[in-house]
Amino acid sequence: GEMMALQVLVLAHNQLSGEIPSSLGQLKNMGVFDASHNRLQGHIPDSFSNLSFLVQIDLSYNELTGEIPPRGQLSTLPATQYANNPGLCGVPLPECQSGSNQPATNTGEEGRKGGRRAPVASWANSIVLGVLISIASVCILIVWAIAMRARRKEADEAKMLIRLQASHAATTWKIEKEKEPLSINVATFQRQLRKLKFSQLIEATNGFSAASLIGCGGFGEVFKATLKDGSSVAIKKLIRLSCQGDREFMAEMETLGKIKHRNLVPLLGYCKVGEERLLVYEFMEFGSLEEMLHGRTKTQDRRILTWEERKKIARGAAKGLCFLHHNCIPHIIHRDMKSSNVLLDHEMEARVSDFGMARLISALDTHLSVSTLAGTPGYVPPEYYQSFRCTAKGDVYSLGVVLLELLTGKRPTDKEDFGDTNLVGWVKMKVREGKGMEVIDPELLSASIGTDEAEAEEVKEMVRYLEITLQCVEDFPSKRPNMLQVVAMLRELVPGSGSGSTSNSA
Repeated sequence: GEMMALQVLVLAHNQLSGEIPSSLGQLKNMGVFDASHNRLQGHIPDSFSNLSFLVQIDLSYNELTGEIPPRGQLSTLPATQYANNPGLCGVPLPECQSGSNQPATNTGEEGRKGGRRAPVASWANSIVLGVLISIASVCILIVWAIAMRARRKEADEAKMLIRLQASHAATTWKIEKEKEPLSINVATFQRQLRKLKFSQLIEATNGFSAASLIGCGGFGEVFKATLKDGSSVAIKKLIRLSCQGDREFMAEMETLGKIKHRNLVPLLGYCKVGEERLLVYEFMEFGSLEEMLHGRTKTQDRRILTWEERKKIARGAAKGLCFLHHNCIPHIIHRDMKSSNVLLDHEMEARVSDFGMARLISALDTHLSVSTLAGTPGYVPPEYYQSFRCTAKGDVYSLGVVLLELLTGKRPTDKEDFGDTNLVGWVKMKVREGKGMEVIDPELLSASIGTDEAEAEEVKEMVRYLEITLQCVEDFPSKRPNMLQVVAMLRELVPGSGSGSTSNSA
């Protein structure tokens, strides 16, 4: 009786014997008590009548006797929770047998006899009284059913929250300060998701289980959620910050939710539960460009991106970043452009993700150093290591690295391939040595099909593409093009247009 904070006590299938300690009735916060399938004897303690938060009790399959305490919650629970106790009686089980008369039965019998002796005029009163009693009984049953449903819902929610805390070892949840967290609505920017609640997100991710985890980045973990209508969304659980301003968070979310473009991953909604913040995004069927290029074992049945697909992805990623730089209000610097932040939808169209995240995190937590928000190794432009000031030209450099990944099929950093340098340094070295063709992904060259003239045009196109990427990864920001210029140059890469010089790359 000293564990006053105990809420759930499960003792089922333990071959326990003896009587139930009356001191358990002092656990005022206990909501679930399961002692089924044991050999418990004696009476149910009267002290259990004081458990006002009790929503579920299971004492079935024991050897209990006597009357179920009529006060408190015990008499309102289903009879199945007391089943297979031969000596147990009282509501909700059959009444206990005693030497006294049964007033309900006798009264009914006397009423019927009195009714026969009463005048004909009294029949009308009897009918009215019977109707009123029937209506009252129906109302009581409805109220009882609603109350039982509410109690079952509370018990289910308690179990759901317990499962949420225990199901995924890689993350912890801080929602205990929130009242009724499961009923919290998700603020959405799409009509079909308007009635979405936090409880539905838990169900759709199986309690945010490890099986639903599809990604983990610098800003948090990403889970796949399959909703009841069959549609899928991606849920990002943001990293927990030391200073989380609600006003700043909601302001940033409302801004990001309004940003729509064919080549951006749209924010569908957001939800704040306790200290947790969840972002709901459209789910991208083909995952990230990083997974497509590097994440699978190179076997014969592996999908190899064609040159046309790679050009399409490059143009899409550039268009998305260009919109953020030049058309979005306010203008947004991505700060972490990389292949894992380029997602591919069901049409293999590139969608830039995580835009606005660095800005959001820096607005919510001033304790994070600028270096943690300035990008990922291999994609960081050289000037960031000196000033740590993020710029649009820095994004252009990072995009240039992504474009090189598409052309070479290599990761931006790889000790085995590049030694002490990286992808950018390796490509520049090959070009200076007049071996530019060696940087092109061999799978691209071997996949070229057609006439010799068509293959030659395609190779010229790859060389021109290489020239564009080298402009993007210039060491000095002033020498790099802006995103409008990058999009224009990539748009020229259409079949048969390859006319770039090979003097610096062949």
